[in-house]
Amino acid sequence: MVKSPQTNSERRQQWRSEITALPSWLKRPIGNASDISAVQQVIKQRDIHTICEEGRCPNRGECYSNKTATFLLMGATCTRSCSFCQVDKGHAPMTLDPEEPKKVAEAVQALELRYAVLTSVARDDLEDGGASWFVKTMEAIREYSPGTRIEVLTPDFWGGKNSQQKQRDRVATVVEAKPACYNHNVETVPRLQGPVRRGAQYDRSLEVLRIVKQRDPEIPTKSGLMLGHGETEEEVIETLRDLREIDCDRVTIGQYMRPSLEHRPVQKYWRPEEFDRLGAIAREMGFAHVRSGPLVRSSYHAGEAD
Repeated sequence: MVKSPQTNSERRQQWRSEITALPSWLKRPIGNASDISAVQQVIKQRDIHTICEEGRCPNRGECYSNKTATFLLMGATCTRSCSFCQVDKGHAPMTLDPEEPKKVAEAVQALELRYAVLTSVARDDLEDGGASWFVKTMEAIREYSPGTRIEVLTPDFWGGKNSQQKQRDRVATVVEAKPACYNHNVETVPRLQGPVRRGAQYDRSLEVLRIVKQRDPEIPTKSGLMLGHGETEEEVIETLRDLREIDCDRVTIGQYMRPSLEHRPVQKYWRPEEFDRLGAIAREMGFAHVRSGPLVRSSYHAGEAD
């Protein structure tokens, strides 16, 4: 017997049930409403994007009040189709706004940010994958707010003919702009890369971080893991070892939370004590800065490590 497709009403009910069933440690207020409103107003006025809003980060109120924010460059449409990500995908990416670097710099100045994180959607349609756009935005921020530290969270910059050399050149372009930290997330363990990160590969991601250290050993490197896709603790530990073998300095470990019914289901909600144990193991391995907890995200308390 063929199962009838769910009605919209049934889907909404299922989603409400999933939200209600979240463990208590994943339920928290989103933060001070005035802090959130102030940032949203500045962002909306300039027609720019933050991953804080596009990804519905649960920590955005806390980060805004601590004078940090993560800007999403090159539009809000990604050319990849990762099964976990809230960011828009599946249709043509946006045309680059030539004023975006200046607009982001104005927002950083208006919000008096001490630490800004620049990330982007994957832009496999662009000649350099968007590497030069990171540099332009960093230059604009430094012109408007010379005291603001800038972390980058880039895609893997893979694509086109001679992809390996292009990746090296694109990463080098960003490294030469001297970010305060270079972040690129492996997201999950090697076994789950295919179903979780469509269009990306584990070795390519490790290579990004390796290139950074080869080009400038003084720039701290960082990566992140989302737990809950079906990985084992041993697989997580092996992934941490892989990151330390390429001298990755910082790591974040957090819980994957399903953005909608169209996204990959959560396989497990890891408990706070399990995150504590993994955090302790990461510190023992030699990571200089570790954030491990259910609500930790890539840019969570990013400025504290600088």
